Amino acid sequence: MTLSATREWDFSSEQGKANYKAAQRRYPAQAIVDLAALRDNMRHLVSVVGGPHSGTAVMGIVKADAYGHGLVPAALAALAGGATWLGTAQSHEALLLRKAGIGPDRCHILTWVYSGAEVPFDELVDNDIDISVGSLAGIDGVAAAARRLGKTVRVHVKVDSGFGRNGFTPAGFDAALAKLVPLAKEGVLHIVGQWSHLAVADAPDVPEFVASTDMQVETFKDFTRRMEAAGIPPEIRHLANTAATLSRPEIHFELTRPGIGLYGYEADPAMGTPSTYSLKPAMTLQAQLGTVKDVEAGHGISYGRTYLTPSDTSTAIVPLGYADGIHRSASGFDMEGAKHVTKPGGPVRVMTSEGPRLYRV
Repeated sequence: MTLSATREWDFSSEQGKANYKAAQRRYPAQAIVDLAALRDNMRHLVSVVGGPHSGTAVMGIVKADAYGHGLVPAALAALAGGATWLGTAQSHEALLLRKAGIGPDRCHILTWVYSGAEVPFDELVDNDIDISVGSLAGIDGVAAAARRLGKTVRVHVKVDSGFGRNGFTPAGFDAALAKLVPLAKEGVLHIVGQWSHLAVADAPDVPEFVASTDMQVETFKDFTRRMEAAGIPPEIRHLANTAATLSRPEIHFELTRPGIGLYGYEADPAMGTPSTYSLKPAMTLQAQLGTVKDVEAGHGISYGRTYLTPSDTSTAIVPLGYADGIHRSASGFDMEGAKHVTKPGGPVRVMTSEGPRLYRV
């Protein structure tokens, strides 16, 4: 038995061991990211769509600092696993990937969220980053940057198939086509892709949501037909998120965009568990216990006395809290006040003298 309730970590180098020890000295809690798990998850997702020669590529979604796993390391792990595209919501992360040395010869990078007033279109174009356009102003901005730099810009046309966020609606698509077609013929824009987001593909147990996803798929296909009729057929269509990548092969098209699947999770518990899809969670959040002490029955714990010890017991302080992103609801806090109801908090695996045990916050 060790002092840790987690498995013993395998490090690929002595430097890794040194980094781990330094992290423990700096802070009594660590987020451990298994890059090999990220790589293997991507390999599996590539195999799900038929392998590297299937005609369907896979984009590793590394937005939001790779879901908190670290932008550049996660991106490299995704590429090692067979991804040929990377996706970042924010422009600055797409630029960081290029600055880190992930060049256009290695993969395409798509970005899709940017401020309508302050957009670094010139930098994105200059760094050969694919840009999503989902507004008339966005088309104008990208085209202006292309002309300033004398380059043809690779764009992906974002369509609103029913998600209700970014993208052209069916009613507004004619106006978009009226701008896109002449720019494509002029060589200012290279219309690479057509894409959209699915809203409830992760709810196979709700018939209403399954029907909604089916409707989104048909709406998406109708957008494709309209682009083809206008003379700018998309070379690459991408609609499938993690849920659709795992459960709807008919909409894999030329590219899929698994996000949470890369990090080892199914999109929703309704779909099953990670092991159902041969995925392995890549992050472990651990902490070294602080104070451990005995308290008597009826002792209040923390603010609001929302928990009273039912008997003489012991407490262990885990040095992680709100500042580290642990939501207050993890404590079993009663939203109606200090009612002292039985409402277990979040689970924590703790090493005891009798071996690892699961306790509640």
